[in-house]
Amino acid sequence: MSSNIRAEKKQSPSSSPITSLPEDVVVDILARVPRRDYPRVSLVSKYFRSLVSSPEIYARRSSLGCTEHCLYVVLYEKDNDDNMYKRLYMLRQKEKDKGFRPKKKRKRKKDKGLVLIPGLPAMPRYESVAAVGSRIYVFDGINSYIIDCTSHTVQHLPRMPVPLSYTVAGVIGGRVYVFGYRGKSKAMLVFNTETQTWEDGMTKPVRKVCDGSLVVMADKMYMTDGIKSFVYDPKESKWETDKMLSSKFWEYACVVDDVLYYHHFSDNELIAYDPEHKCWQVVKGVKKVLAKMRRVGYFWAKAVSYAGKLVLFFRKKGVTGEICFAKISVERREGGQIWGKVVQWCDHGLIAGGFYFTKSLDVVL
Repeated sequence: MSSNIRAEKKQSPSSSPITSLPEDVVVDILARVPRRDYPRVSLVSKYFRSLVSSPEIYARRSSLGCTEHCLYVVLYEKDNDDNMYKRLYMLRQKEKDKGFRPKKKRKRKKDKGLVLIPGLPAMPRYESVAAVGSRIYVFDGINSYIIDCTSHTVQHLPRMPVPLSYTVAGVIGGRVYVFGYRGKSKAMLVFNTETQTWEDGMTKPVRKVCDGSLVVMADKMYMTDGIKSFVYDPKESKWETDKMLSSKFWEYACVVDDVLYYHHFSDNELIAYDPEHKCWQVVKGVKKVLAKMRRVGYFWAKAVSYAGKLVLFFRKKGVTGEICFAKISVERREGGQIWGKVVQWCDHGLIAGGFYFTKSLDVVL
């Protein structure tokens, strides 16, 4: 047997050239690899598996500007006893967005879909969640916890100063504002994600808690109860109403670049609201994809923001109840008109079954 063949046989993943490098150099190399490839990288060896799940590699990704947006989705699902629980899923997709071409038939390539994150506790039905960087904050009564999305592990937070139920939450400047009911009254707590403490350990009275219809625009919080819209300015600790915003029922809305978007079901239009100019308008350029949504049939459509784009999740009618989506880039053109362009379309179902979409979270990893 030649010496070259003997050397080949002795070669193994653990003795590959990259493992002979200093660990900080290996971390620097792997930090530049797209995160979607980390599951494959972790199969190389235990050493690689520990590196791609370490805090060091995510800190290095951040310093190199290699961070990526990942979309997490909270779904209701039924167990065998018809009880409803919330579970956390992650959207895994193809590498690149492709434009929507409804007239051209092409071979269908399936997205990887919504994938359940294993090992996490089921979320209670009426908790609130918020994403800050690579962490998801879960607020449930007195008990609250963090899901670290770099490792999908759970860490408990300090107890709420007072228990709040039926909560909703929004994030401004690293602070999570948690609105909820304290008995029959309404109150707000503020959690500082930098110090990991509840600020001042005190509650503040609020005007409204609106069952999840809360968005943040230009460092203000907007809520609707289906009749009126309310605006809260944390800097001024001031509440006010917005008559123009109240003229529409903007449930299942999202915010992209400080503009609110929602899908108007009966008119089958994508509607935008600019809080600076206090005006509504119909988003142009998306008629074809909305018409296709109507043709395939759907129960609802929810607008979510993801990596600077707008995603419409919708559930198709039928026995399977498939959850599908359209990803749309939006831009403001001359004259103030807002145009949308569909960059990705999926109507074969990211997931099917007894699921109901409740919340999306844009996590940076």
